[in-house]
Amino acid sequence: MIVAETELSQEMLTEVAHLLDFGAGARLPHGGFGWLDTTGVPMPGRPRMLYVTCRMTHTYALGALAGHRGATEMARHGIAAINDVFRDDDHGGWFTAVDETTAEPVQPNKWAYPHSFVVLAASSATIAGVRGARVLLAEALAVFTERFWDETQGAPVEEWDRTFTTLSPYRGANSAMHAVEALLAATDATGDGRWAQKAHRISERMVVAARDHEWRLPEHYDEQWQPDLEHSADQREDPFKPYGATPGHSFEWARLLVHLGQGDADLNAAAEQLFHRAVTDAWAVDGEQGFVYTVDWQGEPIVRNRLHWVLCEALAAASVLGQTTQLLEYPTWLQRWWRYAGEHHIDTVGGSWHHELGPDLRPSTRIRPGKADIYHAVQACLLPVLPPARSLAGALAGTSVHLPEPPARGRWRGRGATDGQQ
Repeated sequence: MIVAETELSQEMLTEVAHLLDFGAGARLPHGGFGWLDTTGVPMPGRPRMLYVTCRMTHTYALGALAGHRGATEMARHGIAAINDVFRDDDHGGWFTAVDETTAEPVQPNKWAYPHSFVVLAASSATIAGVRGARVLLAEALAVFTERFWDETQGAPVEEWDRTFTTLSPYRGANSAMHAVEALLAATDATGDGRWAQKAHRISERMVVAARDHEWRLPEHYDEQWQPDLEHSADQREDPFKPYGATPGHSFEWARLLVHLGQGDADLNAAAEQLFHRAVTDAWAVDGEQGFVYTVDWQGEPIVRNRLHWVLCEALAAASVLGQTTQLLEYPTWLQRWWRYAGEHHIDTVGGSWHHELGPDLRPSTRIRPGKADIYHAVQACLLPVLPPARSLAGALAGTSVHLPEPPARGRWRGRGATDGQQ
């Protein structure tokens, strides 16, 4: 069920426009996008992160496809930074992070996670017709294939040193997930189905792993893709490699399986299993609304803080599953969670969304500071008004969705919200 031409869809499209306006402050005059603070100003002292620049580039490419003013130039700025600021001319690939002023590499190792976002940014920008994106996409896909794709395992490797000489034995579901997202976008950008075939192989492996663990997907693996359930037991709040199962990633995988499956009954069934396990484990399990960040292998909460991206992926998964299954439970969840977003996460004073709340639903910085980028929230607000497709850029290119000129923010209240509603 697409919620186009409803009050809810208009609220979401207006929110996208607000987010794109807020994110404009991330543009750095010396290249790329900065990590935003709570007011939309780049945080000083933080390096420029490749994945942040790529996610913002992708997001503004979506904005360009939806007619947002200035979005094409923002996407072009991002493509230029990936080419000129982050590229390693000596050894190939792109640096994970560079100094905020000198652009010297501060994290020289090469990771699959940000390299997948190079593919995603270049794919979406190619579909949006951004200058330089198609050439970058060809290079990014070549690097992915030559350096990060393990044909034997049918999945990406995780981390190289700068020279692509030493490979870490760690394998991760998070980088595999974003590889799937990027490869689906690359399929739409190039018309080459081989990229979707690789995405399918990755996803099949993850579905088996989730099924083997009661649909709580292991995040961490060894080089043979055997799950390591105790990984990060000593650093349970890690923002990238936390201990236990991460319900937000189950929502994200559910969404991607629907994008990938395009009617495949087995993938859609797996998506529903992941979705329902995540809802059961994470939604309002401690007496307050919101999704806990992580749970153990019995489903008990570990980190109870509420991260905005988990909510965003829940909204996104409910959107695509509602469209695919036509079951009323999914738009019901969508509307419930949208009310919760408006009451607790959407920041009508500072702009954007509060990226983290404590268990008391007050803003927190326990796991990470600021409002790094707008990627998750923009996608969550766009998906309910788009038809089923492999990628958001591909879907937008085939529709007449146009973002409104956002009014000045007032006190935001979700559609149908009343005091005491959940």
